[in-house]
Amino acid sequence: MAFSAGMAKKGILSLNIQGAAQLHQHYMPFIENGGLFVKTNKNYQIGDEVFLILTLDDDERMPVTGKVVWITPSGAQSSRVQGIGVQFNDNSDMDTIKTKIHSILAPYNGQDIATLTL
Repeated sequence: MAFSAGMAKKGILSLNIQGAAQLHQHYMPFIENGGLFVKTNKNYQIGDEVFLILTLDDDERMPVTGKVVWITPSGAQSSRVQGIGVQFNDNSDMDTIKTKIHSILAPYNGQDIATLTL
């Protein structure tokens, strides 16, 4: 998995998710290839490359590469949490992570529960 200088400029983000309910809040299935919402007060632009360390249920730390496709700014309406939506890169490493996410979220299929984005 390549780590570019552009990713290093912003630093490495970390997302530690405990349980299916919290994962459901962060997961963005409506994004092509899937993605995650990451709370951050760092400034990003749409299209910025991102490197993220994802931990699911205190399991192994998984490297995630992607790009910013969503920005919730500070002071957003409806008291939305500030952060970014990271679209997963389209590669086999991310396929493994998506499979794990989908298996954890299986009980939520078809449920209309609020998330951090919509």
